[in-house]
Amino acid sequence: MKEKNRLRIRELSENDRPREKLLAHGASSLSDPELVAILIGSGNTGETAVELSQRILSEAGNSLSEMGKWSVREFTRFKGMGLAKSLSIVSALELGRRRQNSGNNLRPKITTSREVYEIFHPLLCDLLYEEFWILLLNRSNRVIEKKRVSQGGIAGTVTDIRLILKHALLYSASSIILCHNHPSGNLQPSRSDRGITEKLVAASDLMEMKILDHIIVSDHSYLSFADEGML
Repeated sequence: MKEKNRLRIRELSENDRPREKLLAHGASSLSDPELVAILIGSGNTGETAVELSQRILSEAGNSLSEMGKWSVREFTRFKGMGLAKSLSIVSALELGRRRQNSGNNLRPKITTSREVYEIFHPLLCDLLYEEFWILLLNRSNRVIEKKRVSQGGIAGTVTDIRLILKHALLYSASSIILCHNHPSGNLQPSRSDRGITEKLVAASDLMEMKILDHIIVSDHSYLSFADEGML
């Protein structure tokens, strides 16, 4: 009985039905709320699926990037959003992240800090905690592999120098680029960020490797130690 009272997409006028609009004009013709509405299928007793989707997006500041940080529990707090619907949205957002990052498997040649940012931004932009990654390069500065070496809290993460060098030796890397995120959005390196960079530069020199850069990533920008003359 409760299910019958829910406002479904098919109850909208034909011009306002997201599925029909997608079939007729393509996915790019749909707004963000309409795309979310297709995922959830139905609204609640007072809202259509599109209206519910608009309210969810509004709570996220109309930002898909912000919504991508939400857990399943944060979606289920909305009336009409059960576990299955919430899982559908979280899964779709994760697929979007993976698609954005899938092109990075082509082992590009790194020539600028911006290219490093574009590799790591999809991996780090939505996290609420810090992660520390390394990019391993060959003599031609082509990517051999990227590795996550630590995961921490909001304020920082503990990085093991020996583990980083172990990965570099395992993959016969000639150089290393360090990268971690600042969930706060503040791109200024901390004393710890500077300290770990200095230690890795010294350790890698002894092993005839080179630390080319250390990139700090936020949701919308980045800082490069090399560009700022801090290496």
